[in-house]
Amino acid sequence: MTWSILARDDEGRFGVAIASRFFAVGALCVHTRRGVGALSTQALMNPLYGPGGMAQLSAGLPAQEVVNHLTNADEGRAQRQLHILPLTGEPAAHTGTACVDWCGHLLFPDFSVAGNMLAGPAVLQSTAQAFRDTQGLPLAERLLAAMAAGEAAGGDKRGKQAAALRIHGDEDYLQLDIRVDDHEQPLEELERLYRKSLERFQPFLACLPGRHDATGLTDRAEIEASIERFHAQRRGPR
Repeated sequence: MTWSILARDDEGRFGVAIASRFFAVGALCVHTRRGVGALSTQALMNPLYGPGGMAQLSAGLPAQEVVNHLTNADEGRAQRQLHILPLTGEPAAHTGTACVDWCGHLLFPDFSVAGNMLAGPAVLQSTAQAFRDTQGLPLAERLLAAMAAGEAAGGDKRGKQAAALRIHGDEDYLQLDIRVDDHEQPLEELERLYRKSLERFQPFLACLPGRHDATGLTDRAEIEASIERFHAQRRGPR
């Protein structure tokens, strides 16, 4: 009933995008932790995979061992789908034998895609190809392009309802967390919300206290100047 992509970039950021004909798919499926990894639990999801998987990755276990530990301990594993992308090393995945066709996963050095109840294998293939083809763009925009390509290839065979986008950078809080819980065109709405976040939310977030600056910017004039620099950099040289 869902497909998703997990990705990391050279700066240690994790990105996740997910879509489904299921209400609020971003609420329980996707999990990330700074400097640790990203995970999505799908099909007949098991929300306990999230905290358990992050804890095991944080303890230094490779992604494949984490997948094995989580699924071997779960009597419902035949109906679960799971993929995990660690900070370093190869991703890993599990698609249970009782997941509804079409179902499967694809693993690459720095990203993974997985889905079930899809129109066909082209959904994941197109998602992966679009992510590769957009190298050089911001991670969030690559993820949005990838999901749009998967949707164009058929997406969830039951239809559309929800989507989510998450970016986790070098802070314990999220750099970006956008959810569309119920919409006729969830991926289009997700794209609109992402563009809206660029206006003030994303540049403002960069002004907040963080791991490397416990105070952040507190002068409103400095905050406005920082937001303007953000937009000037996006516009590029004239």
